[in-house]
Amino acid sequence: MSTSLLHRPAITDSLRPVARRNLPRQMATCVDCCCRTNSASINPLSFAHSQSRINENLIDWPVFPDIACSSDDFRVPAGDSGEDADDLWAQIRAEALSDSDSEPILYRYLSDLIFRHDSLESALANLLAKKLCIPNLLPASDLDDLFAQALIDDQSIIRAARADLLAARDRDPACSKMVHCLLYYKGFHACQAHRMAHRLWITGRRAAAMMIQSRSSEIFAVDIHPAARIGSGLLLDHATGVVIGETAVIGNDVSILHNVTLGGTGKETGDRHPKIEDGVLVGAGTQILGNVRIGKGAKVGAGSVVLKDVPAWTTAVGNPARLLGGKENPVRLDRLASLTMDHTSWSDYVI
Repeated sequence: MSTSLLHRPAITDSLRPVARRNLPRQMATCVDCCCRTNSASINPLSFAHSQSRINENLIDWPVFPDIACSSDDFRVPAGDSGEDADDLWAQIRAEALSDSDSEPILYRYLSDLIFRHDSLESALANLLAKKLCIPNLLPASDLDDLFAQALIDDQSIIRAARADLLAARDRDPACSKMVHCLLYYKGFHACQAHRMAHRLWITGRRAAAMMIQSRSSEIFAVDIHPAARIGSGLLLDHATGVVIGETAVIGNDVSILHNVTLGGTGKETGDRHPKIEDGVLVGAGTQILGNVRIGKGAKVGAGSVVLKDVPAWTTAVGNPARLLGGKENPVRLDRLASLTMDHTSWSDYVI
C-alpha cells in the first residue's frame, strides 16, 4: 500500500477555509429533535465549487468494483426507505461541506476524515484506525492497513456499513445527517469495529480480533465478542453498556438501545447466547439471557429480563418478561418493531 496513506495530507493556504464568519452568539435553547434536515434538499453535487480542493487531498485507494458497479442490476443494501446507496458517499461529502461552510473551525477536521478520501471504504478504515490506535504501541497507520485489507477481502463489510448508516438516518430522529453518524455516533463505530474484528476472527487471526474487541470496549463502552454474528442495517442507539456474547446471532434491520445484554446463563460452553431475528426492537436496559430466540419483528420492552423464546410479531415486557396479551392469545404487531421504534404504545399503565 502506498506510503502516502501513512501521512496526513498537507493543508496549504489555498485549502484553508474562508475567514471566520462573524456569526451572532445565541443562548442555548431546546430544539425539537424531530426537526430533521430534508436530505432531498442537499444536492450531492453541490460541493462542485470545492471539488478542486478536495481532489488535491484524495487518498489513492484500491478500486472496489462490487461497490462502484454502475449496473442497474446491482443494488447496495439501503435503509428503511429502500433507496440505492450508490450515491451515499457523495451525499456524506455534501453534508460535510455544508458543516464546514457553517462552522469553518471544523474544516481541517473534516478535510482529514472526509474530504481527502474518495470512498467510504477509505474514510471508514482511517476513522476507525484513529479511534482505536494506541500512541507509541499500536500506530494508526498499522490499523488503517489492517482495516483496509479487511474491506478489500470482504466487501460485505462495507455494504453492511452503508446499510447501518441509512438505518440510523431512517430510524433515529436525532440523526439529521449521515455524516454525523459516520463521525460522531459511537454505536455505529462499535458496530463497524466489530465487523472488522469478526473478519479477523473467522480467518484465524484471533489475537488481532481480541485486541480490536478490547480497544472497542474501552473506547466506545460497547463489548461485542468477535465471534458474534451480526447482520446489516443494525442500529445501536446510544449504545453505552451494550454487551453481546460469543455465540449470539443478530439478524438484519435490528434496533438495540443502550445497556442491553445478550448474554449466557452461567459457565456452560457451546451455543449459549440469544438469537435475534430480523426486524426486532430491543428496549433500553433489557437483559436477554441464554440460547433463546426472539422472533422476527418482535418487540422487547425496556428493562425486561427475557429467559424464554419470544414468538415473532409479539411484544414481551417485564421481569421476567411475559407476552402482551398472554401466551395463548398474544397481541400481534403488524410492522417490524425495529422500524417503528415504538417503545411505549403497548402500555395501558396509568399513574
